[in-house]
Amino acid sequence: MVKPAYQELLSKDIPVVKKDGVQVKVIAGESMGVKSPVYTRTPTMYLDFTLDSGSRMTQAIPSGWTAFAYVLSGIAKFGPADHQHTGEAHHTLVFSEDGNGMDVINNGSEACHFVLIAGQPLNEPVVQHGPFVMNTREEVEQAFQDYSAGENGFENATSWKSSVYS
Repeated sequence: MVKPAYQELLSKDIPVVKKDGVQVKVIAGESMGVKSPVYTRTPTMYLDFTLDSGSRMTQAIPSGWTAFAYVLSGIAKFGPADHQHTGEAHHTLVFSEDGNGMDVINNGSEACHFVLIAGQPLNEPVVQHGPFVMNTREEVEQAFQDYSAGENGFENATSWKSSVYS
């Protein structure tokens, strides 16, 4: 239970790196030597990759983190050379990460666009209902009550407006 916080990052403020046929938008975390300005309370990464045909890359993922890639378009091979899995558009690949990084090779005829999302596990129970995620059912129910009453961090919820999109 921490004080609520909000970050708004415009597309123009997301760092983009291009090298050797690989482009990455570093939304959260770090890739290709560039770090996102987004603060995450628990270490996480949210990376938006596009690999041109014939390109390859390796993304470091810390040991013990949970990671998955969702392929938006194209096709690529994910994993080490001796244990690759094909990732096709609209499919998710879940990784058991050992800290060696994730290898991706695009041998297809078109660009492959995918997002990589990874994070350090919380190792806590998770209970989700509606927009709230807590550790117990009672905490979720309390969050609904707090929201309805405008208390415990929801004091300005009904009148809040984005300063960017006002």
